[in-house]
Amino acid sequence: MLEGKVAHVPPQGGRKHPHQDFIQLNTKDILFVMGGSFEGIDKIIECRTRHKSMGFGSSPVSKRDRRIGELLTEIMPEDLLRFGMIPEFVGRVPIIATFEPLTEADLMHILTEPKNALVKQFSRLLRMEGVELEITAKAMQAISRKAIRQKTGARGLRRIIEDLMLDLMYEIPSNPDIAKVIINERSVDKKDPFQLIYRVAQEQTA
Repeated sequence: MLEGKVAHVPPQGGRKHPHQDFIQLNTKDILFVMGGSFEGIDKIIECRTRHKSMGFGSSPVSKRDRRIGELLTEIMPEDLLRFGMIPEFVGRVPIIATFEPLTEADLMHILTEPKNALVKQFSRLLRMEGVELEITAKAMQAISRKAIRQKTGARGLRRIIEDLMLDLMYEIPSNPDIAKVIINERSVDKKDPFQLIYRVAQEQTA
């Protein structure tokens, strides 16, 4: 299929049935992209690329100094074979691309910039209850740092925010006087409670 052929695909999916009609799919002009985390392959690469750390002309490098992203750039087909893939499959994948781990700035971008960003989603949920949500820049930095520490990447951002706002999401519908919620850095670390602004206070300052 990867090299290009006419594959017979059942339109409803599932297991093949002898009396089922099939759709002919020519894979000649289809680009196949395969991805995964490949947990542990960095250790295989490190064993292969380990340099001499003693003697003249040596350049000792601590394991801690070599980031996983740097190791992955040196991946070779033989590393995939040692990882457990069969040669017939590896030989049909001509290009191998690696990615750097997400940085704090990347995670903050994911939190705020996309059309369906997490901050926008939770702001809209609270707006449906007539409450404004404000998450400070330092709070978003703290959320991003937490995801990096937990090594959960972008997927972990939702779990962190949901855990952070769980009690608040139950409290707001039962307290119609809340007008605004401000989340700061110390709130993310659960050292301080959220700052709540009530409608009565807003009317008095207006």
